[in-house]
Formats: sequence, C-alpha cells, structure tokens
Amino acid sequence: MSKLLVFIFVLFLAVLALFAIHNQKSTTVTIPFGSAYETPTIALILLSIAIGALTMLFVFVVRDTKRYVNNLQFQKKQKRGAKIQELYTKALNYLFAHHNLPEAKELFTEVLAEDPEHLNALLQLGDIALSEDDFQTARENYQRAWDLNPRNIEVLFSLERLMEKTGRWPNALRYIEEILEIDDKNLSALYKKRDILEKLEKWDDLVFVQKTILKNEHTEKDKNRERQNLVGYKYEYGRYSLENGDLEKAKKAFRTVLRLEKDFIPATLGLAEVLLREGENEEAINLLEKNYEQTSSMIVLLRLEDLLISVGEPLRLIRIYKNNILKNPQDPVIKFFLGRLHYRLEMIDDAFEIMTSIDTGGAVYPEMHQLLGNLHIKRNQIEKAVQEYKKALESNVCAFSLSYKCSHCGHTSPEWSGRCTRCQKWSTSLLNLSV
Repeated sequence: MSKLLVFIFVLFLAVLALFAIHNQKSTTVTIPFGSAYETPTIALILLSIAIGALTMLFVFVVRDTKRYVNNLQFQKKQKRGAKIQELYTKALNYLFAHHNLPEAKELFTEVLAEDPEHLNALLQLGDIALSEDDFQTARENYQRAWDLNPRNIEVLFSLERLMEKTGRWPNALRYIEEILEIDDKNLSALYKKRDILEKLEKWDDLVFVQKTILKNEHTEKDKNRERQNLVGYKYEYGRYSLENGDLEKAKKAFRTVLRLEKDFIPATLGLAEVLLREGENEEAINLLEKNYEQTSSMIVLLRLEDLLISVGEPLRLIRIYKNNILKNPQDPVIKFFLGRLHYRLEMIDDAFEIMTSIDTGGAVYPEMHQLLGNLHIKRNQIEKAVQEYKKALESNVCAFSLSYKCSHCGHTSPEWSGRCTRCQKWSTSLLNLSV
C-alpha cells in the first residue's frame, strides 16, 4: 500500500512539473480591500492545493476528535447503565426472591441516585411504600414517575392502585379513564373499571363496560364467561332499580335477563316482586308457578308459598304440593314442606299424617323431628313431643335446613341472595337440603 502511495505521489509531482513547464506565466492576485500581487501560476496552484489539504486535515481532525469524545461518553454511559442495571436487578432479587424490603428499598434508592429518572425504580419504591401502607411516600414516588411520563400505562395503573387502596374510588376511576383514552381495548383497565363501577353501584354504566369487555375477549371460553357476567350485571341493574323504586327500569332489566337465560331464578323473583308492587298479584303468582314447573326450584316454590298464603289462596298451594307428590311419591322434601304448610295453616291432623308418612331410611333429621315435636304439642302428646325434640337435639345431620348453599363454591348462608358473596356467581343459591 505504501509503494502505491509513493508511486501516486511521484506521478503527481511529474504531472505538476509538466504543468509548470508549459505554464511559465504569472497571475495577478488582488487581495480584497488590499494590494495586488504577481505570482507564478504554478505557485498559486500549489498554494491552493496546500490550503485545501490543510482544510481537509482540519476537518478530519475535528471529526476524529468528535468520534473519540463520543466513544468515551458512550463507554462511560454503558458502564453507568450496566451499574444501574446491576443495582436494579439486585434490588429485584432482594424484593421478590428474598422478600427483604429494607435492602431492596436501599438498592432502588441507589438506582435513583445514579439515574433520578429511572421510571421502574420509582414504581418499585412506590409499590413497597404502598405495601407498607405508607401512602404519602407511595404518592410521591408515583407522582415523580407520572411527571416523567404522564401517558405511561404502568404509572397510571400504579396511581389507580393507590387510589383504590385509600378508598378514593372516583379518583381511581379517573386514572382508569386515562388509560382507556390511550388504549381503549385494554382488558385489565376494563376489568378495573367494572370493579370500581360495581363498588360505586353504577350498574347502568357497568353494563355498558361489560358489553365492551365481551366484545374484546378473544377465546370462546372467556366470551362465554363474560356473557354470564353480562346477564348477572343486568340483573344487578334491575335489583338496584327495584330497591330505588324505579319499577319500569327494574321490570325491563329482569325481563331482558329472562330472555337471555330463562332459568335465572333471581330475575324471576325480582320480576315477581315488581308485579306485586304494581298490584299485579295474579300475574306474579302465574309467573312463579310457571317458573316452578319449568325449573322445580324450591326457592321459587317457597316464595310462591308465602305469596299464596298472603293473598289467601293456600288451597292452590296445597294442590301444587300434592301434584308434585303424585309425580314423585318418595320425595321427602316436598312432603316435608307440605307438612310444614299444613302446620302453618293450623291443619294439624293433615300435617301429622304427612310428616309421619316420610320415609327417612333410618336417618335422623332435626328439622323434621322439631316439627313433629311441635305437632305432638298441638295434640297434647307431651311425652312424644319430648322424644322428638331429643332426636332433633341429638342429630348432627342438617337436613331440611332452610339455609342456602352455593352450587358453585359450596358456601352456605342463612339468607338467600341472588349472588354468592364468596365466589360472586349469580343464580347459584339453592336450599341446603341433603335428605
């Protein structure tokens, strides 16, 4: 390579000498606002070449110096970044692997000392403070993160969690709305919004959000789950409207639910209650009777029992019970409730006949024996009543109990509810009868 450069340089001198031989003349150079000079043309050419070469040399020196400085800065930045990453990784290890919050907190603080704009370190410190119920410190860290990037979804979720932890639901909802302005299909934000609206009992808005969730779910399994939730929330909207005396909205909501799911027992009971408040007693009775024929729900039957007794039509109810016994003569549950109904109506002999006809298969059931004891008292058979009460007290079996049990999670409750308080499923409450 060096020989080639020497050859080129010699060739350049030869060409220059040849040029000088054939260009013996002088050239006048006038300096602006100065004197004029006579100079050989070849000298002027050489001077121009020298100036151009020096200029290029200066450009190359500046370029190489800049590259050198940038390289030094880049290496320094890399080392600083590696140090920060090492500290951050070590802090995460203490936080999640060793659950050592003080050490993790100290390391995250060191990260911020190196890089005050380290967004993740700010969020982690905020999360640690939030877990310790240090809401002020959590707020300060989250706010610093928000100041750095106010449209960062993770930052907005952190602020939402803080508002949720402090019970400031409207503020939490505001942060969720900001997230949805950035990403209107964010399912995590939609779920959060649904939960907040439920706490605020804004059922009308919640139904709209639930429709959006259903629209954005991907798998058929998830879509089916959210369809069920949509039915449940429509029921809740009806229940809320009923509680607040808005019968038209309640009726519309319950009927919508029953169109979507005809065996949704809570909506049937809700619609019956609306009809009763509107004075449509017969329509309410027919609704419950028809639903019982379709579902055989004991909860519907008990509500029908209370309603028919209140309107003075117990014989109609007795006829329903007897028809069911004819269909299934060995069903002890229906017999028990018919006997209990006779007892409520002071039809003591009929009640006694029904109760003594129940075949328990040798098992002892406290509710049944308690009722038999009451019947013996009515018949002035004190000793037999005492024997029945003893059997009820000695039994550990809870049959014919009027408690309620969730068919989904098994949670029991002394009161019926359209939605299980444990698993939050709708229309799963059944009479806890284990005959």
